[in-house]
Amino acid sequence: MYRSYCHSKWILPVVLLTALFISLVSCQTRTVTTVDNVDKTVVEKTVPHEADWGIYQMDLTTSEVQLIYSTSNELYSSALRLNSTGDKLVFAQKADGTTDNDCEIFSIAVDGSDLSRVTNNNFWDLYPVWSPDGSKIAFLSKRGGDLDIYVINSDGSNEKKLFDSGDNDADIDWAGENIVFTSQFAIWKMRADGTEATMITDLDGRSEWGSVNLPRGDYDPRLSDDGRHVVFERLEDINKPNGGYNLFTINIDGTGETRLTDNSYAQGIASWSHSGNQIVYVVAAIDGAGKYDIYMMNSDGTDNHDITPGYFPPEFLCHSPAFSIDDNKIFFIGQWWK
Repeated sequence: MYRSYCHSKWILPVVLLTALFISLVSCQTRTVTTVDNVDKTVVEKTVPHEADWGIYQMDLTTSEVQLIYSTSNELYSSALRLNSTGDKLVFAQKADGTTDNDCEIFSIAVDGSDLSRVTNNNFWDLYPVWSPDGSKIAFLSKRGGDLDIYVINSDGSNEKKLFDSGDNDADIDWAGENIVFTSQFAIWKMRADGTEATMITDLDGRSEWGSVNLPRGDYDPRLSDDGRHVVFERLEDINKPNGGYNLFTINIDGTGETRLTDNSYAQGIASWSHSGNQIVYVVAAIDGAGKYDIYMMNSDGTDNHDITPGYFPPEFLCHSPAFSIDDNKIFFIGQWWK
């Protein structure tokens, strides 16, 4: 969703972050020693660490992590997307400075090669997503009073505005012939050419403000690969520290809304597996205690559990997980908290 002053919706108080990361004074990385079951050799696992931000790959079977890309420039932590062929990621980062207007769209191969800058302007560009065939990238850009949806060729050519509702249009995803997005604190869909915009969720009391930094509403829709289903988070408790969010799914036509969680954690930024059977997402805080762990569950909400390896140090925050093309790995943005 539209975040005026921060790259994350979950703004944790300084005292909570201090408590969460008090152990970082002892070391930069946490090492776990395991024994290989085949040759009985001792294996030590650590999280690779170069700069403050990085794009990582985690094997779901071994829990081993590889560093794909590292930078001292801030990465926009709510969007990391894999293309349909599984060989390239798209993301946003601050390129030439530290303001929001320095945030640009980039792509990179999953092996860390072929880093390419897609946009180059003086506007706030963020939340990119591939077209189904990988030839285009849709993204958000603030070029006036609000965020609008733009589209550009993946080589950076032929940029154009795709949609402007007159309000903030945010949190986009694209599958098949449909693009989903957030506007007026509800989930909307439209055709890939920007026509036929239709609201598909309409929460009672949406837009009501409480003590958190967003109003009651629905945010961050993500489409399944077949384009038939949407997962999103709903801010239900607007007075709970960091907000009380729960995950839901709904059919693309607005029917069949289904609750997946009922714990009201600070959680969301969910993504479907390519099989459609699982969902991965981030839990940023539980009852005010900072976390930023990766969770996974079945698409019906069962078997919901934390998949963050135990050797991840507390100062290492996980953002925006996404499945690899074979669903055996997770790509995610890592942030080393200082």
